[in-house]
Amino acid sequence: MILSMTGFSVATRDLPGAVLNLELRAVNHRYLDLQMRLPEELRPVESQLRELISAKVTRGKVECRIGFNVAESDAPSLELNRALLERVLALGDELAALRPDLAPLSTAELLRWPGVLKSNELAAETLQKGALETLGRLLDDFNASRAREGEKLKAILLDKLDGIEAIVAGVKPRLPQILDAHLAKLSARLAEALGSVDDDRIKQEFALFAQKIDVDEELGRLSTHVSEVRRILKAGGQAGKRLDFLMQELNREANTLGSKSVSPETTQASVELKVLIEQMREQIQNLE
Repeated sequence: MILSMTGFSVATRDLPGAVLNLELRAVNHRYLDLQMRLPEELRPVESQLRELISAKVTRGKVECRIGFNVAESDAPSLELNRALLERVLALGDELAALRPDLAPLSTAELLRWPGVLKSNELAAETLQKGALETLGRLLDDFNASRAREGEKLKAILLDKLDGIEAIVAGVKPRLPQILDAHLAKLSARLAEALGSVDDDRIKQEFALFAQKIDVDEELGRLSTHVSEVRRILKAGGQAGKRLDFLMQELNREANTLGSKSVSPETTQASVELKVLIEQMREQIQNLE
């Protein structure tokens, strides 16, 4: 499966007293650049959230936003734990009987007594657990969207490969004829200038020149690189960097074809190849 580095996914989850909101978005980047936008309540589990994402995403500029909204009806409120308060007051009375010299507990001290005030405020642990669980499920949806985008990019690349192979198939059978025509033209010019081209040295030079302008090897390497690109696309996985390298190799062969060109036909083929390769390279920049 080929994955695009471009993706977007959102999720919400109802928690006791709040609604958790998560958002993942990503664009292409050379490496994994992960940015977290979290409330303070989730900072203690930030490293775990990062680990979840980096286990599923290896390249791209990824932004993860997590927040929560507390419903108005569930806004934090305080109430007395009357049973506990009565127990504390009873203990205060017992202490006063034993030590009349001690000052009685003040109202502020009673309210600060652990558990005397009860709150319905959302517990940080509940929020953290909910964020971790929801992010795990969100990543599956996020990668599914990247896979769908990756399949579209793969189809585009395969179409461009078909174009490259069509150009090579059109030029390669014509190479002997193109080469012979060019050498015949040079022979005619030399004969016109020198009166004869039968000299052995001139024939040797012609043979060397024919080797220099022969592009059969370049066309063969183009076909080999195209086959390798097809193999990588079929295998899937983290293919972006390997494909980017192959685009450089394809472009090198296309440039050599142009520099050796001795006919408008091969020059045009070189230009068309470079256009297709550049179009592929632009698409590959979006692959993981």
